[in-house]
Parts: sequence; C-alpha cells; structure tokens
Amino acid sequence: MFRRRSWRTGQVPEDWRKASVTLVFKKGKKEDPGNYRPVSLTSIPEKVMEQLILKVISKHVEEKKVIRSGQHGFTKGKSCLTNLMAFCDGMTGWVDKGRAVDVVYLDFCKAFNTVSHM
Repeated sequence: MFRRRSWRTGQVPEDWRKASVTLVFKKGKKEDPGNYRPVSLTSIPEKVMEQLILKVISKHVEEKKVIRSGQHGFTKGKSCLTNLMAFCDGMTGWVDKGRAVDVVYLDFCKAFNTVSHM
C-alpha cells in the first residue's frame, strides 16, 4: 500500500527517510575519533523500494545501452578484476608501441566497508 502510493506520488514516507548512523572503525588507535567513519543504516521498506527502483533503472539502462562496454564498476558480469585486466592489456599495448604511460593509483577500499545491521 505505502509502496504503491509512494511510487505513484513520488513521495517517500517520513519514517523511511530516517536512518540510524553508526561508526565503522577504519584503522589506527581505537581511541582516536578520527579513525572512524559514519555509515547510515536505512529501514527495511526503504531498502526494498530501493531494490525495486534499481531493477527498473537497470533494465532501462541495459535495454537502451546507456553504459559503455568499458564500464566495469556496478556492471553485471564485470568486476575490479575485469577492469584491472582490461587496464593492463591497454597499458601493455601502449608500452609495446613505445608510447609513454603514466599511472595514478587511488585506494578506495575503505569506502566500501560493510556494517552489521544488528
């Protein structure tokens, strides 16, 4: 009932917008507050609605071929590993052709921590 009304009106019920914020330890001394990052935990109905919307958007994106074949993140059947393999193939090809190659590495591993919802 709420889902249909929310879908029809585009309005999200107030209680679905509330979230519980918890802290996730990153590294270092546990006594240092700077070594924690906040994570927002949302309600179950909100998560269900999010999944329904995700399915609709994903279907549209796939049917309309919105995402280029070179996109690996958040793409079904592709991963960090397939991205790394494609990258290495590209760089190796450029080096073989005598082209100059510069690489910058960024570490996003802490951006994807998981949290217990208990």
